[in-house]
Amino acid sequence: MKTYVVPVDFSKTSLHAAEFAVRLSGQTNVTDIVLLNSYYVSAYESLLPTPDMTLICDDDIRQNMESRTQQLSEMKFNLEKIADPNVNIKYHISRSPLLRAILETVAAENADLIMIGSNGGSDDDSHIGSNIVDISKTSPVPVIVVPPACQCNTIKRIVMACDFKQISTGLPLESLRKLLNTYQVELLVVYVNTTQEKGEWDPKLSAEKSALHTMLKEFDPKYFYVNEPNVISGILNFAADHNAQFVIALPHKYSFF
Repeated sequence: MKTYVVPVDFSKTSLHAAEFAVRLSGQTNVTDIVLLNSYYVSAYESLLPTPDMTLICDDDIRQNMESRTQQLSEMKFNLEKIADPNVNIKYHISRSPLLRAILETVAAENADLIMIGSNGGSDDDSHIGSNIVDISKTSPVPVIVVPPACQCNTIKRIVMACDFKQISTGLPLESLRKLLNTYQVELLVVYVNTTQEKGEWDPKLSAEKSALHTMLKEFDPKYFYVNEPNVISGILNFAADHNAQFVIALPHKYSFF
């Protein structure tokens, strides 16, 4: 993975995600980190006054752009102090809405990954953090979500949560290959059984399980079966018990976030 896109809105969570991306660069072969700020002013905001009877004019937009450019420049300067010397940090201000700005930048930069900060349980009111689900659903590349309390540690173990259904059509193998080959880590695949019935693998899933074995064979994964009434708790508890640094949530029916 050569290029990361990190959307920032100058909130604590987005700044934390940017720092996380920079610190992670020492463990990867990334060459470029793009700090993306979306500054969208709709036609209505330019033509109609706000409730306090103010109207956004060209001077307001220019001053806002200058302020954002200055903030991004300072952020870049501070991040370069902790970045790998071989990593190029740059910034871009898009005049498109957030989601479109991210997709356009990913395409323009041929990016391999998006890294965004999650509001989590913090009191940070980040516009980016509030749109994690939409960004993740529409992104053509893997998205790393950084919780507010998460610190960057050496990545040794990754948990992949999977329900073993529609594996052959629902597994983004190429994206997984890029992600896992980048970090060279141990892969743990976990299935969370939410039914009251305990036991071994469901026979109905055995065929898909075999397909998964074949598709993930190159990563030499370990497979686990967990009995837990709540899927999210099961995944997070498993990750904590096995000291995993990353959790991979595949695009499926679970609303992980």
